[in-house]
Amino acid sequence: MTDVLRRGRASLAFSFFTQGATFALLVTRIPAIQDRYGVSDALLPVFLAAVPILAGVGSVTTEQLVKRIRPSRLLRWSQPVVMLALLGVGSGGQMAELAVALGVFGLAVGALDASMNMLGVSLQRTYGRSIMLSFHAAYSLGGILGASLAWVGAHWHLALWVSYLPVVAVLLPAALLGSRWYVDGGPAPAAEGEGRGAGGGVVFKVLLPLCLVMTFAYIGDSTVSNWSAKYLKDVLGSSEQLATVPYNVYMVTTLVGRAIGDLGVRRFGAVTVVRLGALVAAVGFAVVAVAPGAWVGMAGFTLLGLGLCVLVPQTFAAAGRLFPGASDAAIARLNIFNYVGFLIGSPLVGALGDAWSYRGAMLVPMVLVLVTLVYARSFATRPDRYGGGHERPRTADVGRGSNGL
Repeated sequence: MTDVLRRGRASLAFSFFTQGATFALLVTRIPAIQDRYGVSDALLPVFLAAVPILAGVGSVTTEQLVKRIRPSRLLRWSQPVVMLALLGVGSGGQMAELAVALGVFGLAVGALDASMNMLGVSLQRTYGRSIMLSFHAAYSLGGILGASLAWVGAHWHLALWVSYLPVVAVLLPAALLGSRWYVDGGPAPAAEGEGRGAGGGVVFKVLLPLCLVMTFAYIGDSTVSNWSAKYLKDVLGSSEQLATVPYNVYMVTTLVGRAIGDLGVRRFGAVTVVRLGALVAAVGFAVVAVAPGAWVGMAGFTLLGLGLCVLVPQTFAAAGRLFPGASDAAIARLNIFNYVGFLIGSPLVGALGDAWSYRGAMLVPMVLVLVTLVYARSFATRPDRYGGGHERPRTADVGRGSNGL
């Protein structure tokens, strides 16, 4: 590997880290944001739904923009906008100000997520082995930092802007500096372009199974990020400080799973890793649903982190393999279903919780995650050429210099 690629990988990992911290600071302080702006429980799902809708718009726009602007440039300028929008959420006093700040956050985060994963998939192709999980591990590490700082803010009763300002002041210039070393990739070489979609177009029918897996994974993830604090406090009777812990625990186990996940993919293949992740996540939701108290509930969130952590990175990587000649377009479209999952998951859990029970609501993402097992073969290496979704032999992958997934 050249120094250019190593610096590109490190700078992109820092971008994932920064976004993890930024997003965690937002979602773990939802109860505090709700109190600051006087948002009712009935109105809260509307605000939570608006962000992924606008993020989906941002992702669709990114698919068109990358035809003229390099993904690295989109990432370089969308990340500061996201962080400044977070600061706006913590600084306002009127509900209209909150709506504007969240709107800007949503639009910018759509471009940010899409461009980050475009660069990650292209770097993985260049490296010739699985590295996508390592980028998402950096995101998880940032999430741990953000959730920890959120706990400090809740424990010391700090104003939201006081919690947010130091993070933005440090990470924003660092991210801008690191963006100098982003590495843009290009279409896969002709030898790798034998799979579906290699002609340069994205066939939605082929991409659909991955879109469904992405949706189910983010329904699960949004359940944790948007409702874990409220679930622990209102259902399991924890304190406000303890309510910030589940997301932190979730991010820790997500980090562990992603740190070793690339090794698992190289050793056992993506299909096996995805199936195991879905099963572990389903068990986690079951434990959360029946937990008698806060500590058992956190054990369930621990399992959720270990299970869900592999699904999203492998979904992006699989899209890059399916459409090697049009990976940017495939990733931008697939990324929309990230927000579809958030759009469905947040209000779905809230509506079921109000109409039925929050314990029962946890069983719905459990069932959806299990449906992932039906589509696991879509993660196979070169599903076109190696028989109905079976993995291509990994020794052949190494010899050809392919992704090795």
